[in-house]
Amino acid sequence: MPEAPKETDPNLVAETNKKKLEFIEEITSNPDHIQQQVLSEILSRNAHVEYLTRHGLNGHTDRETFKKTMPVISYEDILPDINRIALGDTSPILCSHPISEFLTSSGTSAGERKMMPTIEEELGRRSLLYSLLMPVMSQFVPGLDKGKGMYFLFIKSETKTPGGLPARPVLTSYYKSSHFKERPYDPYTNYTSPNEAILCPDSYQSMYSQILCGLCLRTDVLRVGAVFASGFIRAIRFLEKHWSLLCHDIRTGTLNPLITDESVREAVMRILQPDPEKAEFVESECGKGSWQGIITRLWPNTKYVDVIVTGTMSQYIPTLDYYSNSLPLVCTMYASSECYFGVNLNPLCSPSDVSYTLIPTMAYFEFLPLHSNDDHELVDLANVKQGQDYELVVTTYAGLCRYRVGDVLRVAGFKNKSPHFNFICRKNVVLSIDSDKTDEVELQAAVRAAVTHLEPFGASLTEYTSYADTSGIPGHYVLYWELSHNSAIPPSVFEDCCLTMEESLSSVYRQNRAYEAIGPLEIRIVEGGTFDKLMDYAISLGASINQYKTPRCVKFAPIVDLLNSRLASSFFSPKCPKYAAV
Repeated sequence: MPEAPKETDPNLVAETNKKKLEFIEEITSNPDHIQQQVLSEILSRNAHVEYLTRHGLNGHTDRETFKKTMPVISYEDILPDINRIALGDTSPILCSHPISEFLTSSGTSAGERKMMPTIEEELGRRSLLYSLLMPVMSQFVPGLDKGKGMYFLFIKSETKTPGGLPARPVLTSYYKSSHFKERPYDPYTNYTSPNEAILCPDSYQSMYSQILCGLCLRTDVLRVGAVFASGFIRAIRFLEKHWSLLCHDIRTGTLNPLITDESVREAVMRILQPDPEKAEFVESECGKGSWQGIITRLWPNTKYVDVIVTGTMSQYIPTLDYYSNSLPLVCTMYASSECYFGVNLNPLCSPSDVSYTLIPTMAYFEFLPLHSNDDHELVDLANVKQGQDYELVVTTYAGLCRYRVGDVLRVAGFKNKSPHFNFICRKNVVLSIDSDKTDEVELQAAVRAAVTHLEPFGASLTEYTSYADTSGIPGHYVLYWELSHNSAIPPSVFEDCCLTMEESLSSVYRQNRAYEAIGPLEIRIVEGGTFDKLMDYAISLGASINQYKTPRCVKFAPIVDLLNSRLASSFFSPKCPKYAAV
């Protein structure tokens, strides 16, 4: 039998919300004082760690000495220290508290995942940020405590470092923690997906079970979502492929034998009951020619879609609007492997206007004006200027010190005295479909490796560009190549070029391919002279002929149309690139 819904005292919910909103008011009213306290606390408890001692901070905890003494750094600067910790050195290298695990970032260093150190107490800070989301949301959409959220949440593969520390994505870490698994009953974390389905490492079984439970509880669902827009669309695409199997399970009250994980089967069977009427309804909706508005058709009480649609995820907005009948798209929070940063205090705004208020208790924040590399120009949280672009720099409780996150933020306004920021982009990222982030250097190296297949045929690459094609699901990378000549080159050679490129891309990309979050890479061969026409077009729009450089990635629809209009042939990667958990 499905569990009986737990009753929630509405007064208790209202009181909890009130306290959380008061907390936000308090911390945004005096951010500079809180930031000084945070920095002092981080520096005093880490006074004797090797990294701070090495740079001569000598136990100082004041902001002025900190800024004069400690350098602004990138990942490569601390990689030797990271490697020592990964190999099992437990001395206080970066942090006085023991490093509990590494969080693998979707950014890469030389094609491999970055590993961010973290400590046990950071889980509490992440939980705090999560606890602010629904009190904020409930101001705009009342009654969310009366139903469930259908969120498609997944874990990814993890490994252990040679020294025995787990290395895994930040969300996998959080979902596997007691903070998530043993969370007390809360109407705002009342999901249709059982924990067992979320924590199932088999992505097919996890997705199937989560969608099945969402369909069983369809009238209870008040909000739907995933982490990234791409993940949510992948779930809808899964439903498109497998709705007949799901309907069979609902009709008969039996679970597909492909779901072999016993704990998942038990959890789903607590929810699944024979319901021919529901099965018939879902079948009739899914069997219609158009899937426009399928979210509101199957889950009629849904108020909004909760997914990240900022940055490169904005490419999925039209698809989400199609499936949801243009329900509000809500981006609730801003976080990364390095640190959880802030919340969106105006969640029903248009996706193009999303801004995040940084929570000053999470870490010590500094801001490097864009196009500046002068460490002395860093600005504190309370001193940023409206309309200015900055690169985010963090000092965390877990041992990152003046670390450049790589995110470009624009000051959109202020909540009391605390700024809120638009997320503009990741620095240097050229292509992204899911959690992958491929920069120009990585792309160039992959192209260079691939074109070696052309040498025996006397052909060479004249020019190239790329495009993240999200018109299909999953999306995939497209490379436009113009060759010196391409006569008598067998198709299999171009397919080898595709696969070599994929093998050359980061482990993050290859994992996403293995999990079918990204489709096979495609090379489109264009006619000779295409890139001259591309330059002519750019100059006609006002580009300087002296400064024109072929863009390594294109997004502007007329340019994509121009390239596609001169297509000679097209080839896809014939198989998945090698991937092993790293």
